[in-house]
Amino acid sequence: MTVVGFIGLGSQGGPMARRIVESGYPLVLWARRADSLGPFKDTSAQAVASIAELGARADHVGVCVVDDVGLRQVCGELIPAMRPGSRIAIHSTVHPNTVTELARHAAARRIAVLDAPVSGGGPAAASRTLTVMMGGDEEVVAAARPIFETFGGLIVRVGGVGAGQMAKLINNALMAAHVAMAHYGLAGGAALGLDRAALCEIVKGSSGRSYGFEVYSRLPNPAAFGHGAKLLAKDVRLLGEILGADPSFAPFRDVAAPFLELAQGQ
Repeated sequence: MTVVGFIGLGSQGGPMARRIVESGYPLVLWARRADSLGPFKDTSAQAVASIAELGARADHVGVCVVDDVGLRQVCGELIPAMRPGSRIAIHSTVHPNTVTELARHAAARRIAVLDAPVSGGGPAAASRTLTVMMGGDEEVVAAARPIFETFGGLIVRVGGVGAGQMAKLINNALMAAHVAMAHYGLAGGAALGLDRAALCEIVKGSSGRSYGFEVYSRLPNPAAFGHGAKLLAKDVRLLGEILGADPSFAPFRDVAAPFLELAQGQ
């Protein structure tokens, strides 16, 4: 059976790795912090001391680190250690150019790279219902799909390497805009003297509803969304770098940016 490695055992990556090993795959783990490995002590997963050791043992490595810098560091150690014919699945949300650059480096060693960012968070990973947005060669995607099915519900190939990241950035920019509009709508309701809880109940059951509204309606103030705002601000920025002067980006920037700055206390 395919030996799977996984790096990035955070709030989303941890549950993803857990579903992989629970599905019967041999799993090899590496983490900077020993406490990240704690939740796997009751499984057959094996921890290794270095990224290079993980790369040498695995046929398929999932990487779910936070940003481009972390991804480059991890893959810089992974690619030289992995065997020809193995593959890397990038679950991080990063710039598409980062993924295509890493894919070129890996291809020189006959290692396949595909981008497979996910949406839904830890709870969706735990319930095996994550959305997986894939970019990569069709044969590589097909080979990796059984592993993705251990934690994913909706699994869609969007195009070549980098396309999964583009889809994820658009998804996250929409999420940022929806949360921002929820803030503005509820602020308007407060200015009009409406009961917040009642207004939330109405919107969640009516045509104005959205996932972003549901998320924000549970929060007491913008600062409570600070961590999410930081991540979404990164993704809106990346989408802006890709679209540049394309006018289709302006609505995301104009709607989301002021709220994301407010939530981060800027």
